Amino acid sequence: MAGAMALTGTIAALAQPVMAEEPTILLYGDSLLAGLGLSADESLMGQLQAAMDARGIEATLVNASVSGDTTADGLARLDWTLGDAPDAVMLGLGANDMLQGLPAADARANLEAILARLEALDLPVLLLGMKANRGLGAGYVDAFDAIYPELAREHGALLYPFFLEGVALDPALNQPDRLHPNAKGVATIVAGMMPLVEQLVQSIGP
Repeated sequence: MAGAMALTGTIAALAQPVMAEEPTILLYGDSLLAGLGLSADESLMGQLQAAMDARGIEATLVNASVSGDTTADGLARLDWTLGDAPDAVMLGLGANDMLQGLPAADARANLEAILARLEALDLPVLLLGMKANRGLGAGYVDAFDAIYPELAREHGALLYPFFLEGVALDPALNQPDRLHPNAKGVATIVAGMMPLVEQLVQSIGP
């Protein structure tokens, strides 16, 4: 009798519906995504997760961004980071390459390698574009600015053309360094990104 009761209990447990875990989206970038100078709630991860929750978008953000990272740094740690197997990626690297005046061709090659790796794993990607400081000269600006739309087309990634759209150079939306958005600036970025974030989540397979 005890064995029958145990078997019945096992069958009942197996019959219970299994709650699927929410898909995870990896934030993979530099200080702009890491939230330098901001509290957890003020950061991109904090504000974007809150906005997604408010809209009923069922996905959990995981932040693997490192302040100061260049595209080469991001490429070097990619395989280790992907050990936790996210379901999608928001890729935002390149700003530090530009600020350091590193060759645009090198930044492109590193980002292309990252995207190729993510594509091989069948991970949907939202590429967060960056634009070069106009003081770096027309040749560098043209080469750097072309990186993101070209790679998005080549690898089938969603593209937010300029991560700092509506925020760059506005003192009211940036921290004193004029490089990193403040909480209001992040809110502007989140509002601009939301339609693409929704598309990213919808593109995640079963």
